[in-house]
Amino acid sequence: MELRIEHITNELGGHRAALLGHPVYSSIGDLESLRRFTECHVFAVWDFMSLLKSLQRSLTCVSIPWRPVGDAETRFLINEIVLGEESDVDGNGVRTSHFELYLEAMRRLGASTERIDGLVAACGAGSDVREAVSNLGVDLRIRDFLDYTFDVCFDAPTHVQAAVFTFGREELIPNMFMKILDGLFGEHPEHVGTFRYYIERHIEVDGGHHNKLALEMVSRLCGDDDVKWREALAACTSALDRRHGLWSAAFDAIASGRTANSPLCSAASR
Repeated sequence: MELRIEHITNELGGHRAALLGHPVYSSIGDLESLRRFTECHVFAVWDFMSLLKSLQRSLTCVSIPWRPVGDAETRFLINEIVLGEESDVDGNGVRTSHFELYLEAMRRLGASTERIDGLVAACGAGSDVREAVSNLGVDLRIRDFLDYTFDVCFDAPTHVQAAVFTFGREELIPNMFMKILDGLFGEHPEHVGTFRYYIERHIEVDGGHHNKLALEMVSRLCGDDDVKWREALAACTSALDRRHGLWSAAFDAIASGRTANSPLCSAASR
């Protein structure tokens, strides 16, 4: 299976390079630009959790009465990832999900969580997620990004969900971005500390242990089926293209100087 993983990684290389070299990173130079970045990026942190839970629902039993679903090794792989994503620790050793940690980082930055809070609340109150997203009032590229994720969650086969989770959602963190964060932390430790911790934790956990588990999960689900591997590659390509669109939306929000309380969508996207 290693050759299959190597092939899909190579095929996605150009898309990954485009994300790594996206100008959004170099556009972040002060607290205000970092706030605007997080106000866009938070949607990717949230829908990542939805994709994760969709996989857990597909690969394990989450209903009563319980019954064994799938194979135990695959159940282990997804449950281990869920454990880390839903119940990690913050900088003080307190249990929290990565999404909740990100929200706390935004609050310490002084970024607005109004839209993401409203979206989560609407879904919690029973609104259809696609309808809630369409009513969100954000850049069309952010809506497209979210719509694609939930299309995958609701309509795609499990091996495609796993591939998008593993390859299509990888956040490449360039060294330059970490240097920017280090500089901002030196100037504003009380504001930037939690966000920097989140990024460092993301690199350590998601890019390390969880990535290995996810790769094994994709290998087991696709097996020796050429069709499944082709479907996985096509879906990951689409996912990375939409991530590029999300980064471009964040870049435009920073460049336009929009504040946290102004609409994220441009006139053209209304």
